[in-house]
Amino acid sequence: MAGLLAEAPPRADRAYVTLVTNADYARGAAALVRSLRLTGTTADCVVLHTGGVPDADLDQLRALGARLVRTDLLETSAAFNASHARAALHGAAPFTKGGKPAFHTPLDNFAKLRLWQLTEYRAVVFIDADAIAVQNCDKLFGYPEFCAAPNVYEGLADFGRMNSGVFTARPSEATFAAMMAALDVPGAFWRRTDQSFLQHFFPDWHGLPVYFNMLQYVWFAMAELWDWPQIRILHFQYEKPWQDPHPKAAELAPLIALWRRIADGGEMPPLAELPRP
Repeated sequence: MAGLLAEAPPRADRAYVTLVTNADYARGAAALVRSLRLTGTTADCVVLHTGGVPDADLDQLRALGARLVRTDLLETSAAFNASHARAALHGAAPFTKGGKPAFHTPLDNFAKLRLWQLTEYRAVVFIDADAIAVQNCDKLFGYPEFCAAPNVYEGLADFGRMNSGVFTARPSEATFAAMMAALDVPGAFWRRTDQSFLQHFFPDWHGLPVYFNMLQYVWFAMAELWDWPQIRILHFQYEKPWQDPHPKAAELAPLIALWRRIADGGEMPPLAELPRP
C-alpha cells in the first residue's frame, strides 16, 4: 500500500489503531497497548509510526505484540503545511482551556487518516496514544462508520463537537482518496487538525456515549458525569500523564496514578476501588 509499510501480516480481521509520531507518544502507545491486552481483546493492536520515532522507542511496542506499520506523512501542499505547523496553528487557534506539551506536532495528526488504507481489516477502532482502555471495547467493531464521542469536558455546549481521540472506521482506499480530495483545498484551515476535518467529512457522525472517550478534564470540571463502571476509554487530552513536571498534577493525581500503574506493568484495579472526584 502506498504510504504504508507493515513489519508483519495481520493476525485478525479487526484492529485497534493508534498513531505515534515521536518518542513521547511511543511511551503513551505502550501503555495503551498494555491496557487493551488487559481487557482480553484478541483484535490486532496496530501502531502507525512516522519517521520521527527512533527504532529503540518502538522496541517496547514490538515486545507487547503490537503490529508496527511505518506510515508516510500525507502529501499535502506547502501552503497547507505552513498553515498547520505548530506555531501557525496555535497562533491562529490557541488552546485556552489547557496546555499542549512541546512534543505535540499538530500537522502530523493528519497521518491518522492513513488508517483507511489498512484494507486488510474489515473494521478498525482508532484510539489516540494518550489514552488507555479501562474495560473491553470490542463491541465498537460492530458499530458503523463513522462513530465518535462528543468533545465533552466543560459543559453542555461541548456535545455539538466530536473528539477524534476514539472513532470507528471501515478501511477503504476509495474513502481515503475522497478524504485526500477534500482535505488540502485552497484556503483550507482545519482549526483542530484531523478532528475538525473528520467532523466536516462525516457531518452525520454517530455519537458514542462519552464513556467510550472520557476526557480527563471531566474529573474536575463535570464530576457528576464521572462513573468508573461505565468508562471504557480514558483519554488524557491536553497535558499527558507522563509529563514531569505535570502542570495539573494535583488536580488529576488519581488519573495520572492509574496511567502510571498500567504503564509500569500493573493490572487494572477493580473499578469499585478507584477513587471518585
